[in-house]
Amino acid sequence: VQLQASGGGLVQAGGSLRLSCAATVTILNYYVMAWYRQAPGKQRELVATITNGGSTTYGVSAEGRFTISRDNAKNAIYLDMISLKAEDTAVYYCNARHTLYPTRTYWGQGTLVTVSS
Repeated sequence: VQLQASGGGLVQAGGSLRLSCAATVTILNYYVMAWYRQAPGKQRELVATITNGGSTTYGVSAEGRFTISRDNAKNAIYLDMISLKAEDTAVYYCNARHTLYPTRTYWGQGTLVTVSS
């Protein structure tokens, strides 16, 4: 299983971005999908998750500003981010974790989001 993240870039504070993560195989029905991020010098943190049934959870930093979604037909998930802040600057990673076998976990290569203040 390979995950390909894209959509990062440079944006001004207050702007928006959409991140995408495409899977190479049909996995979305069997995996909980998630976005994580890691800022320079900090630990990786959970941004948002979405189950195969469409239930979502958000980290504190994302609540109210970020929206995770999935398109099973395209084997893809998305992260829509609005009202971006400088502290949102990080490498964003998509993650897939099997619902029955959690050790089957996969990571994308990351996409850099830089928010200028």
